[in-house]
Amino acid sequence: MMITPEQRALAQDLLDFIDASPSPWHAVATAATRLTAAGFTRLEECARWQLEIGGRYFVTRGGASLIAFCIGHKPLVEAGFRIVGAHTDSPGLRLKPLAAHACDAHARLGVEVYGGPILATFTDRDLSLAGRVHLRSAHGFETRLLRFSEPLVRLPNLAIHMNREVNDQGLKLNKQTELPLMLGRLTEGREAGEAFTAQIADALEVDAQDILNTEFNVYDTQKGSFWGADLEFLADSQLDNLASCHAGLTALMTTEHPEATTLCALFDHEEVGSTSSTGADGSFVADVVARIASGLGLDEEARLRTASRSFFISADMAHAYHPNFPAAYEPNHKVLVNGGPVIKTNANQRYSTSGDTAARFMLLCEAAGVPCQQYAHRTDLGCGSTIGPIVAASLGMPGIDVGSPMWAMHSIRESAGVLDHDYMVNVLQTAFAQPAA
Repeated sequence: MMITPEQRALAQDLLDFIDASPSPWHAVATAATRLTAAGFTRLEECARWQLEIGGRYFVTRGGASLIAFCIGHKPLVEAGFRIVGAHTDSPGLRLKPLAAHACDAHARLGVEVYGGPILATFTDRDLSLAGRVHLRSAHGFETRLLRFSEPLVRLPNLAIHMNREVNDQGLKLNKQTELPLMLGRLTEGREAGEAFTAQIADALEVDAQDILNTEFNVYDTQKGSFWGADLEFLADSQLDNLASCHAGLTALMTTEHPEATTLCALFDHEEVGSTSSTGADGSFVADVVARIASGLGLDEEARLRTASRSFFISADMAHAYHPNFPAAYEPNHKVLVNGGPVIKTNANQRYSTSGDTAARFMLLCEAAGVPCQQYAHRTDLGCGSTIGPIVAASLGMPGIDVGSPMWAMHSIRESAGVLDHDYMVNVLQTAFAQPAA
């Protein structure tokens, strides 16, 4: 398979983006750093915005959601918005607030299951913790990001000698009693919570008494890699959905002088339903869209006219055909890794795609010179959903759900295609640069 140096470099940049983003809070910080370097101006929600034609801006909410946008050169009411949405969170394990506890001379960390991960894939991995710590300060509290780079915790498997049916019945883990992570042996006379808090304080070089609260994501310390006969595949954690975040941001940052106002929205909490102040079911994107319209002098009627001229692309990952499990797929919808962006359709509106928006995206793929695929779930299997229907409904804009095909979705180690990431960036660039109708 022929892969150009440019396509390889883009895929490596994706892996670097993921490896720098072991939690949703780190993902937003990584995105903010890249946007600032690309000349975007940071806005604050609590401040009055002064927007200019051609201006490039971004704003964050709650530390784990971000919206970046460029003001187009044509009037908003004529050109509308071009919006790409994705999400910063991934299924996995999160520490409980009071996580550390003793168990038979060992220190363990209690966890909650976040979203729908494949729990078995978290066993016997070099795991660590990343998230944010809230510290007492002179003005109330401040928030600091923290990442333990070395493997700090582990979820060891039970030996097969004590679980003889594991290969026939699969690995089953009780979420309360068998998921706590091994942290270490307890030093005699020291309490588990005290020891763990001291470890956090030492990492941040602060007084343990100043730690008010923590939020930690469990992540895999193994870096992303290429694999396959021609190194045409890539493997990493959080491809769902940091790959779409990276594609949307890259497309936005490399689209110069767009006619329409372009916007990339990265939301938290998609994996648990999106209902939060930072999720797609909150007001974040509607608030930003309204503030842009207001800042450009549009009244309410003009804003509604703008919505009808806009286009929303929900970019999430798609289920690639797995040749070991052919019965899991709809026979006529076996999408292939490195086969191009996937249009996802569901009659029950689990995806936002309609016939006309699918046609529009097909033409975008043609204009970008990339292949295109279509996916529908087996009728006798439950179909997942995305931010697509939520955002399209709240904004009143035509929308579509698309994604790059991948294997092992919701595993701690997912796989996708090198070419597919290049294809997705190209088609999103084409969507952002599309002339106003």
